[in-house]
Amino acid sequence: MARFTRADWVDAAYRRFSDDGIRAVAVEPTARELGTTKGSFYWHFADRQALVDAVLETWRDRETEALIAEVETISDPQSRLSALLEIIAHRTGERSGERTLYADAAAADVRGIVEAVTERRVSYLTGLLEASGVPGHEARRRAVIVVSAVIGYQQLMSSGWDAAADPRPLVETLFALATAPA
Repeated sequence: MARFTRADWVDAAYRRFSDDGIRAVAVEPTARELGTTKGSFYWHFADRQALVDAVLETWRDRETEALIAEVETISDPQSRLSALLEIIAHRTGERSGERTLYADAAAADVRGIVEAVTERRVSYLTGLLEASGVPGHEARRRAVIVVSAVIGYQQLMSSGWDAAADPRPLVETLFALATAPA
């Protein structure tokens, strides 16, 4: 039997999260997927919640911090915002675990990290909008709307409905709404 690292367990559980949401992060099915026993799991984690926390830390790092780092290489704030929206739109299918996360956060006992990630996203967008000339109070409201639009779009896509094969026109409209003169 192969030995699995903590990272192997997190990667396998993250795939389950990506496919079916946070409720799919469970010890026995993940062990079956890896072809190992629950004993291997307990070598690396105290309980299921510790695995869920590790999966959501990975989600935060991949779907928030990595995207922010990627666009931070762009100097112009409006170009940075446009690039961020473009990246998010094209990754919607890969972010399917997030589609139910907001609705399931309280029941899955993960509200803290979901709230922290949401605040990070809203705060980052607020900063981009302010740097693009949108006043602070208005920038924050618009940032909340952008984050809400992205989450809503993910939910629409997960239902099987597709607004367009090419999300570029939607990105352009969202960008225009976010950056319109106050």
